[in-house]
Amino acid sequence: MTSAAQPTPTPADPAARVDPAPLPDPAEVRALSELAERVARSAGDLIRATRPARVQVAATKSSDVDPVTAMDLASESHLRALLAEHRPHDGVLGEEHGLEPGTSGLTWVLDPIDGTVNYLYGVPAFAVSVGVVAGDPDPARWTPVAGCVHAVEDSRTYTAGRGQGAFRDGVRLEVNPARPLASSLVGTGFGYLAARRRAQGRVLAELLPRVRDVRRIGSAALDLCRVAEGSLDAHYERGLNPWDLAAGQVIAIEAGAQVSGLRGAPAGVEMSVVGPAATVHELAALLAELGADADD
Repeated sequence: MTSAAQPTPTPADPAARVDPAPLPDPAEVRALSELAERVARSAGDLIRATRPARVQVAATKSSDVDPVTAMDLASESHLRALLAEHRPHDGVLGEEHGLEPGTSGLTWVLDPIDGTVNYLYGVPAFAVSVGVVAGDPDPARWTPVAGCVHAVEDSRTYTAGRGQGAFRDGVRLEVNPARPLASSLVGTGFGYLAARRRAQGRVLAELLPRVRDVRRIGSAALDLCRVAEGSLDAHYERGLNPWDLAAGQVIAIEAGAQVSGLRGAPAGVEMSVVGPAATVHELAALLAELGADADD
């Protein structure tokens, strides 16, 4: 939680859980996908129009190197205002302002700037991520319904709706065919705590000789979209929060990817592995063998 946010229930709190609800019908899924795209693009316009010449850190979260900028806060407030106008009965879970439960059984899961460090340094790999899920807004229990990941710098926009396919700027996406790890380009990301990074470095050193190569882009939402479009073969990461995962998960799934954790667990904070099913099976088995879901 940032210094600007007020304490709110987290998805793990029983009081914050949303009772399961029937999934939206295809027409509503389409409408939700379209709304996710509209609000994500609007937040992208805000970020582009108001980015200062030099971005300053407004606060930090998990550690001194895990920053929050004024634009993270402004972008999320903008997204929440738009969603309150169009979907007042839905819940909203955002990275900066926590959970506001709704009554519809649907929750919007927001990352106002995924890749804040990239935004801070002027590296162009950051995005607005807007997902909507049914049921409890926890990756272990939710059902992804629709989402949009909008790359702010070049306006590439990824969208998906449950059962309706995944698209980049209107072009349908499909993951690469499964291939052995030795010929797979794999994405990953790192946490902000020193102990977590130490363990992730050990895993990376073991993994690197067994794959084609590894990419660390700095935005999990964009990484999942890259798997969906085929510019990565697979992605794995420990420590993804709901807002990192929600939109990218439905985009990857609708492009034909499997999204899972290790040892039969669902994707989430302990580990997320994304790619064609056979590649995920091989990569998840290796990560489990390396103890990638635990600190040293």
